Amino acid sequence: MDQNKEIFYHPGLGKTGTTYLQYKFFPKLKGINYIQRTKYNRITALIQKSSASRILVSREFDRQFFDEVDKFAAHFPDAHPILVLRRHDKWIASQYRRLTKNGRGHTFKEFIDIEKNDGRWDKRVLNFYERIQFLEEKFSHKPLVLFHEELKNNPQSFFDKIAQFTGADYNINNISLSSKHVSYNEKQLKAVRNFARKTFFKWKGKHLGHDGGFERRFRKVVSHLIMYVHFLFPKDTPDNEPLIPEKDLEAIRKAYADDWQKCVDYAKNNPVERLV
Repeated sequence: MDQNKEIFYHPGLGKTGTTYLQYKFFPKLKGINYIQRTKYNRITALIQKSSASRILVSREFDRQFFDEVDKFAAHFPDAHPILVLRRHDKWIASQYRRLTKNGRGHTFKEFIDIEKNDGRWDKRVLNFYERIQFLEEKFSHKPLVLFHEELKNNPQSFFDKIAQFTGADYNINNISLSSKHVSYNEKQLKAVRNFARKTFFKWKGKHLGHDGGFERRFRKVVSHLIMYVHFLFPKDTPDNEPLIPEKDLEAIRKAYADDWQKCVDYAKNNPVERLV
């Protein structure tokens, strides 16, 4: 890596405010060149050609996290990583809602199964402390670990930590605090799941990998139409039955309580500082 450049790398987990940061906060930072996520496929060349002394890169990864971080670190091992985490049960619930909104048709247990590990997502995605260790292993600088809860409840404190870490500045009055994505209620999501389960899920099954671009877009269009007219569709579950059983979320909270505490302790023991 060019020794005259400081690279700050945010391999953001989905559903931790990543899209919000990419569009509403990172572009507002002053004193650092933010390379938008849409240019990530050319990131190595863009960094090498940039005349900026400080560069911020952000891209959203979930299951691809380890492979993609490894690729980036091979080119920029001296980058400063930034990782934002969200408590395991809240994070995986939000991921499931996104999967449902996009028309997959899985039940929560079919999506993530921490007992038999027979879900669509491997339960390894819930090993958050492993991600911190991986960042430490791949980069010469320790990661800045932040939490989604702080972004939600005290955004200025959250922003200040990133600004201090990157040596950048910002004007809080220029930052919109509205969320990037629209939230959908449980009745809408259950209607989508019911329809998708009888169609897309039936055709493809729960372990389907990434499907083609056209098929993915078609499924999303159909799913969004159903959400707008969800009241016309028959119910797959009673109104009082939640989209995600609370007992399943409680099991995840308990199973990963130690992992979460390790992440919290790591952040406390590695306070924000300007790394140069």
